[in-house]
This record gives sequence, structure tokens and C-alpha cells, in this order.
Amino acid sequence: MKESGTVLLAVLLFTFSATSPAASACRDMNVTRGIAGRAYAAQPDATIQYFGHNFFQITTGKGTKIVTDPLAPGMYPTPYVAPHVVTVGREHPNHNYVELARGNPIIMRGLAYHGAEWNRISTNVRDVFIYNIPIYQSGVGGALKGAAFMFDLGTVCIAHLGDLSHTLTPEQIKEMGRVDVALIPIGGVFTMPPQTAREVLQQIKPKIAIPMHYRDNMYILESFVKGLPTRRPESDTLVVSKSSLPPTTEIIVLRPKGAREYW
Repeated sequence: MKESGTVLLAVLLFTFSATSPAASACRDMNVTRGIAGRAYAAQPDATIQYFGHNFFQITTGKGTKIVTDPLAPGMYPTPYVAPHVVTVGREHPNHNYVELARGNPIIMRGLAYHGAEWNRISTNVRDVFIYNIPIYQSGVGGALKGAAFMFDLGTVCIAHLGDLSHTLTPEQIKEMGRVDVALIPIGGVFTMPPQTAREVLQQIKPKIAIPMHYRDNMYILESFVKGLPTRRPESDTLVVSKSSLPPTTEIIVLRPKGAREYW
């Protein structure tokens, strides 16, 4: 009897550890409410590399690699990536070209039945807690389903907003929690236009916002950043540390390889 009780306890502990983050960055709402949080070392918590459109690679300080919305060849140069995880927020070749990922990564699809239904995800992979949030993207004849993905690194919270086309509901904001870095679409048509994206920034108040899904269209980009604190490094990569996040939202425009010359 004692042995069976020990086995049951072990199973329960394993189940809890497989579905909950060891330390939460996204859902620890008290950290930004004037309550003293834990001290953070001045070291990189994440490296974010932008390959164009909605395609990024996030590498944690412990070396976990996550690829988001992999893009089919043709729009930008196709990189060599060998991630641990690939997330797909939309079932379209501009977002679901998982064939480019080398090795044997875990594929996490935000939609099921070829995009007809949402597929809810909430799980740990190595040092990252990954969960998704149902959203809508615009489409011909009405709204289409999509998925935003949240990456809780324990120190920083990164939100990949997918093909979000609307301001967020109170329920979505609560489910997201606190966002340190937002990868935010601004292109219009299938995603938010710049003004709506600015409204979403006011809703979630990230420390850093990286625009995506605008295909090097400088008119769209300038409409989004106008009047907002903005940095434009001549790089496709950003290193993020909890200790060096700006006090208020800063836009950082990354330049993917193969971006147009008038950039």
C-alpha cells in the first residue's frame, strides 16, 4: 500500500511539472504592480533573430531554440535552423513551412483540421513554458481563426501575436499576462493595420515591440512608429535581458537578411 502511494505521488508530481512553468514571467502579474520582484543578473535571457514576415528564432539563455511561423522560400533568404520547437500560428505556406527545420523538432500547431478549429497548447519544453491564445485574422468573406503564442522563459515573457487583426478582449489580455517583448503584425489585410497595432500596444504595454508582417513596406512601418520611441539597428538580431528592458514601450525595427535596398 505504501509503495502504491509513493508511485501515485510521483505521477502527480510529474504531471504538475509537465504542465506548469518552474518560474513564471508572463503570469506573475505582481512584478509590474509596484511589488519588489526577484533580482535578475545582467546576462542575456533571450536572443531574437528575425527572418522576415512572421518568421523568428528565439534562443533562450540556456540554449533552447524556438522557431515561429516558418516561411516558405521566395520572400526572404531561407536560413539554416535546427530548433527544439516550431510553432505555427496559421496554416498557410507563409507560416507553416515546417520542412525547413532540421533535426526532429516538436511541432506545435495553433490550429487543427487545416485551420478550421483552434488547437490549445500549454506545455513545458526544456526551460520554456509555451501556451497559445485563440485570435482572429481577417480574410475574404469574414474572420479566419489564428493563434498567438506565448513563450514564458521564467525571466522574460515573449508574445508572438501571429496574424492578429483586432484589438484584444479583456479575456485575451488576462490570459496573456504581462508581456515584455511583443512580436506584433502591422501589415493590414490579413493582420492589423498600423493604427490598430498601436492600440494593442496600449493594451498590453510591452517593454519592447518588434513589428512584423509588413514585407518591407516603409509606408506601413512609418505609420506604426510615428511619434513612438524607436530604434533601428542594422541587424536582424536582438539580445534581450530582463535587467536592461526599457521602462516604457520601445519599438525595435529589425532588418531581416534580404530586406529591400531602400530600407
